[in-house]
Amino acid sequence: MTEHDHEPIPGLPGVLPKDERILWQGAPDWRMLARTAYHTRIVTAYFVVLAGWSFGGALGRGIDGIGDLSGVALTAGFGLIALGLLNGLAWSAARTTLYTLTNRRIVFRIGIAFSKCINLPLRLVDTVGLAVHADGSGDLPLALRSDRKLGFLALWPHVRPWRVATPEPMLRAVPDARHVAALVARACVSVNPNGAMARPSADAPREKALGQAVAA
Repeated sequence: MTEHDHEPIPGLPGVLPKDERILWQGAPDWRMLARTAYHTRIVTAYFVVLAGWSFGGALGRGIDGIGDLSGVALTAGFGLIALGLLNGLAWSAARTTLYTLTNRRIVFRIGIAFSKCINLPLRLVDTVGLAVHADGSGDLPLALRSDRKLGFLALWPHVRPWRVATPEPMLRAVPDARHVAALVARACVSVNPNGAMARPSADAPREKALGQAVAA
């Protein structure tokens, strides 16, 4: 039994109304979430540089035994612990996250220690962004037209980086991101034909515009 077993429909706080249906459900890829949200590659590079610096210092002093490499071993050990913790957090976040797209809203079921559901009506979605990673997964930031601001920390890591003043909820590290983005854009347009726009994310300017993906 898990904490989500009580959900009438996985990822949703209640039974859907008769006129609402699920279009898509998905969760982050934890490996990509670890790289992009928890920055495991940057942390790895940082500790590699520290270990190299420590090894260079040991060479300069002269290595007469294994004890002279204790600094390198200590740095590597701290690095492995840090990476283990970050990967564990990413795995836990992905395991407890479920994104749900219906014909009326997007629901974020998130939270490792304390689970919560955030409902975003599609009529409030102004623009849908798309940043695709090398493996085809990607991030979909959602710019909202509502004056009501969502908390950046309450959403993290399911929020666009550096948008603290005007947080943008983000479907993060979702597999087959172009397909999901097209589904979200079509659902938004069907609810508000003159409101929602599709745009590429500024975080990945080399990617094709979402509008092209929808039209494809």
